[in-house]
Amino acid sequence: MSTSDFTSDFAGLGVPTPLATVLAAQGITTPTPIQAATLGDSLAGRDVLGRGRTGSGKTYAFLLPMVARLAASGRKPRAGAPRALILAPTRELVGQIEASLKPLAAEFGLTTQTVFGGVGQNPQVAGLRRGADVVLACPGRLEDLIQQGHCSLKDIEITILDEADHMADLGFLPAVRRLLQATPPRSQRLLFSATLDNAVDQLVKKFLNDPVTHEADSAQSPVAKMDHHVFHVRRESRLPILVDLTRAPGRTVVFTRTKHGAKALARQLNANGVPTVDLHGNLSQNARTRNMEAFHSGAATTLVATDVAARGIHVDDVALVVHADPPSEHKAYLHRSGRTARAGAEGTVITLMTDDQVRDVRALARAAGIKPTTTVVGDASHPILKSLAPGERVEVAGGLKVEAPAQPAGRGAGSGSGSGGGRNRSRSRGGNGGNAGGSGASASGQRSGGSRGGSGQGGQGGSRSGGSAGGGQARSGGQGGQRSGGQGGQRSGGQGGQRRSGAGAGNSHSAARFSGGR
Repeated sequence: MSTSDFTSDFAGLGVPTPLATVLAAQGITTPTPIQAATLGDSLAGRDVLGRGRTGSGKTYAFLLPMVARLAASGRKPRAGAPRALILAPTRELVGQIEASLKPLAAEFGLTTQTVFGGVGQNPQVAGLRRGADVVLACPGRLEDLIQQGHCSLKDIEITILDEADHMADLGFLPAVRRLLQATPPRSQRLLFSATLDNAVDQLVKKFLNDPVTHEADSAQSPVAKMDHHVFHVRRESRLPILVDLTRAPGRTVVFTRTKHGAKALARQLNANGVPTVDLHGNLSQNARTRNMEAFHSGAATTLVATDVAARGIHVDDVALVVHADPPSEHKAYLHRSGRTARAGAEGTVITLMTDDQVRDVRALARAAGIKPTTTVVGDASHPILKSLAPGERVEVAGGLKVEAPAQPAGRGAGSGSGSGGGRNRSRSRGGNGGNAGGSGASASGQRSGGSRGGSGQGGQGGSRSGGSAGGGQARSGGQGGQRSGGQGGQRSGGQGGQRRSGAGAGNSHSAARFSGGR
């Protein structure tokens, strides 16, 4: 069935008027192809398998029938027994789905609770005890809370699996199977996936009851409004080219292959006047949330991320995606690229390719079903940069400015700011060399031992402060004079006693990681 056969508004598809009104208030009046294809069956209570790429509008395709079903049944949730379950592979994606759900749920007085790891479980347990209509969860933490007796899935009326293929890639399917087994066997189930691999297909056959399959904008069908380009560059030109592209107006997402590469590149872009945050597996949940809020608000114009974050970044006005490191396989390329050209907007995708990556990038493009335009780009002065990323280049001195967290009373006040990404330890016990946790973009994994003797003020007394862009932790011990009187012998030599590099030595260690293509 072609998209021209579908009804052109939500009300015509059977969406309750209050929900259609909420969408209209947000400027959403026309269903996307995946919404138009699936809503009729899902609103009728059927199990649905929806295949659509990231950014095709899948979130509302499952939120609208879920809220409509819960509102129609009119039941109240029991303590620890939600009525609807949404499973997603990443914390960021859970948060994005909840943000879309909140206005719809509020229309009918429905309550929600997120459940994921990386944060304390007590607030989540308390929310479950109060009774939540909808639980939005990552599989691991939800299983843990169920095993502890804090949650039961016996009252579930509808279960939604979002990005099932990514859950398979991350090894979550055994947990997903156990969770689905704990829901009522005849309850409604909606599964959305960009691809239907064998593992996902097995899940469909076991848990979906006579499902209706709809496909729109699948991962093998890149969006027509997305332009794909490959820049054939010298390795030493990669950073200047990235700086020029990210200084252009608009939001940019840059992907690297490793966590260390993401951390280092974010540091380098900030040092070159591009307000940048990073997103990768080494960040705490608080740092991930803070960085994403900075990107959403526009305080940061560039986000540097790894593949693990590709599916959790839902920002509708990303104009440019850059693969600083080409991904290892085509599904990762498509999901990375799906950060742009979302919700019908246009977008540009650029892959940086060095001589030793030519064969891999060509194979990647074939597997992804795209035909990118390849251009040899010698340096940042090439005119194609301003053609694909137009506008005046803006340099913000020092990059992103993030206020340091408030320190507990009585702690030292050393300089723990800067854009350090790695874990930085200094043990200044009274010397004036205790600024090792301090300013400058300290190298990842750096350790420093301060001097014992002397006077003056050391580093931050035991405080922890995440780097402004790297999201790492700086630990610096002791306030100057706290244990003074020691003899002047230095533990690691010199003021600040750095074992690997100077306290304010910048990003030389991590810079090597990025420029080396890792």
